[in-house]
Amino acid sequence: MYLGGNQDVAPVTLVLRNIVGDRGQDWYLLTAGAFISMLIPMAVFFALQRYFVRGLLAGSVKG
Repeated sequence: MYLGGNQDVAPVTLVLRNIVGDRGQDWYLLTAGAFISMLIPMAVFFALQRYFVRGLLAGSVKG
């Protein structure tokens, strides 16, 4: 994972951590940001679900 030296190239998890603050105030921003950051991976999974399942079943052993 590339963390970088500035905020322009920081990953989403680091940006979310910086939004919350040092003492945990504004936790509602963290929950909203986490929900939004989950949407893209879930959309990719549901769009390509048949290929994931096919790949998992291709490695199974019939007995």
